[in-house]
Amino acid sequence: MRKIVFIILALATAPALALADGALDKRLTPFDKDRLAKLDATVASALAEARAGGTPEDVAILDAALAGTALPLAEGYDPNGAWKCRTIKAGGTLPLTVYPWFACRISEDGAGWQLEKLTGSQRTRGMFYTLSATRLAYLGAGYVNGEKPRSYGQDPKENQVAIVERRGRNKLVFLFPAPQYESKLDILVMER
Repeated sequence: MRKIVFIILALATAPALALADGALDKRLTPFDKDRLAKLDATVASALAEARAGGTPEDVAILDAALAGTALPLAEGYDPNGAWKCRTIKAGGTLPLTVYPWFACRISEDGAGWQLEKLTGSQRTRGMFYTLSATRLAYLGAGYVNGEKPRSYGQDPKENQVAIVERRGRNKLVFLFPAPQYESKLDILVMER
């Protein structure tokens, strides 16, 4: 019981600590700060395009991916381990593109949670930062299968920034506003 109370208290104070030390703010580029500031408008525009131009089957997958409300990340929630993940691209070059499921992994290295997309041609690797009891920020970098994984900040063209929410017992949704390539919004859905 003490362990559960400690975890809840630690997670409840983590948002204040993460924002107070300025680690996220110091790492974010001005371009990425702007992308996050425009998140709501970008999501609305991209989803309107996707729903207007996507096939009924793909729109149903999109709606299922976004279903749910943000749940607390406390209560002993442990995202570590294997996940299946899929990318959905909304707006931009094509109105809606849904990719198949691939393999992802979240691990803890002592500095925090890390995500790595393990399969597929387009990959990502990065770290999570606490924003609130129900939201995380993800700072990562894209790379292609066969390339050495990058870290956020190594190549501005490959920087990736997202807002992450837990929208089910075993479901995480990443919203990547204004990605560098192809779409207005990338959505990474992770389930297990």
